[in-house]
Amino acid sequence: MLQQILRDMYIDPELLAELNEEQKQILFYKMREEQLRRWKEREEKARMEEAVLRKTARRKQSNGKHVQWLRGKDGEVWVWVMGEAPGDKPYEQISEELIAERARQQAQKEAEELWRQKEAEITKKFRDAMAQEKARIVAEKWKIEIEDRKAAKLEEEKIQEELKKREEEERQKGEEQIRQQEEIRAKELYLSLKQAQQHSQHSDDDQEWEEQLRRSKAADEERSHKARRARDEYRRQSLRAIQKGRVAGLSNLFQGTSLNNDQEIKLNNNSASPLLSQLLAFQCSNIWERPSRPFSRDVIIRWFKEEQIPRRAGFERSTNRIAQWFHGIISRQEAEELLMNKSEGTFLVRVSEKIWGYALSYRQQSGFKHFLVDASGDFYSFLGVDPNRHATLTDLIDFHKEEIITSSGGELLLEPCGQQKNPPDYSPLFE
Repeated sequence: MLQQILRDMYIDPELLAELNEEQKQILFYKMREEQLRRWKEREEKARMEEAVLRKTARRKQSNGKHVQWLRGKDGEVWVWVMGEAPGDKPYEQISEELIAERARQQAQKEAEELWRQKEAEITKKFRDAMAQEKARIVAEKWKIEIEDRKAAKLEEEKIQEELKKREEEERQKGEEQIRQQEEIRAKELYLSLKQAQQHSQHSDDDQEWEEQLRRSKAADEERSHKARRARDEYRRQSLRAIQKGRVAGLSNLFQGTSLNNDQEIKLNNNSASPLLSQLLAFQCSNIWERPSRPFSRDVIIRWFKEEQIPRRAGFERSTNRIAQWFHGIISRQEAEELLMNKSEGTFLVRVSEKIWGYALSYRQQSGFKHFLVDASGDFYSFLGVDPNRHATLTDLIDFHKEEIITSSGGELLLEPCGQQKNPPDYSPLFE
């Protein structure tokens, strides 16, 4: 099943939904490895094809048209770089002039606006002063000596000239202040623009890139952490299984399509179960050829009878009784309903409708977990989680009664979940 997924680089969404998070991460890691292998293979092929094309192109150019580069006096290809040819201004000088011109124009614009405000204030100030002084003179002189209007007029003109002179001095003073402020402002703007240009070269354009790089690094670290944890779990399970001596080296004992005669005699002598005797005596009238994946309940039942019963799938190790944890073709929801009121560590094994294999449903403190068991080959193993290959389904269950399934979840199979129906939900498999 895993080889088929890696070959197609596709997993059915329904099958993906059956995997828990750790199984998904391990599957992603293996698919990524396969992608890299294919990419390297394509790159090598493309490199070889490109080399062949270049060789062919050189052969054609020797007989056909070709491009000839213009060369300089030194015999090298003629190149013109802006700012480096005779008479060209250096790039730094052009940049400095542009910045200085922008700063000057901005300062000039601000100075003109400031001068308009200042001029309005000066005009209003002296217009009001002149009106007040004229009113005062008229009031005083007109009352004292009405005939001395000429003297009053002369005095008024004198005062007006004095006020105009003061206004002109005020204007000149204001213009000088504005000019000085304009020069200071131009320098400030020049430095500000220069700093902005330098800063933009290092931060403005790179800020978004740095943020994307940070998020990308964080995602890479998370994926790397999950993949590393999956690899560590893979190694831990492999070493532990070798120590326990329960890996797939025994699978060759169970490759046959039916039990041998000695086994049949031994089973019959032990308990002589009518149901098991009937199943062991079952012979296929037609040649069984397994489809690529299950597509109906009838096909799954046929597969179980043809391939799993001869391997004692679902039976207790040393008896002919069906194991308490074994269930038939039931859904995930039905499995969770059976485990709902059970304690942590309770489990059951049900026949999967998604793959040629089983699903182990496990009750944990905060909910449920479901692990797919691949039985498409001559061994039993968890899809993506446990790399160990077990000769029988019972071997897998007994192994994980002592060894946890995943290091992150610490799942131990403690208590089997039995049947709650009569007849049992696995009865169609043995009819």
